[in-house]
Amino acid sequence: MFTYCPSCASKEIRYEGGKKLFCPACGFTLYQNTAAATGCVISRGKEILVLVRGKEPAGGKYDFPGGFVDPDEGAVDGLRRECMEELGWDFGEKEPVLFASFPNHYPYKGITYNTCDLFFAIDAPELDAEKLCIEKAEIREAKFMDPLHIREEDMAFQSTRLALKAYIAKFRKQ
Repeated sequence: MFTYCPSCASKEIRYEGGKKLFCPACGFTLYQNTAAATGCVISRGKEILVLVRGKEPAGGKYDFPGGFVDPDEGAVDGLRRECMEELGWDFGEKEPVLFASFPNHYPYKGITYNTCDLFFAIDAPELDAEKLCIEKAEIREAKFMDPLHIREEDMAFQSTRLALKAYIAKFRKQ
């Protein structure tokens, strides 16, 4: 993280308790707060929309639309923005339903971010994966699949694996 304290330049800065940097020389404290992120399970009948990730981390694996919540943005607003950025789709007046939340570790460019991933469900029977304007730099493909036929190991992250299980348990009984 840091070799020197950003406040006094002391080399005594240390990581404490798994959640903060502390400098005993000047008292500087920097908490490693968890970042909020969203994921959206969009259903159409018995199928859900999955994205095939186009780059690392987890390139080629399945994921749900979503991403980090920006500063001064609520979770639903962040989810709406991410759906627009990734899919070119606005869920309009639909109310996304929060159904699960899990901690996650998201490695990106040499830094692992601790996140709290919030998963929402939206029913969108009108949605056609072929007509989505997917963000090609990050997404290789968008397709609808029966969640009962998605293998856990094909999901990109531990939190998305857990979200898939939670979605099936809550919304799609066998």
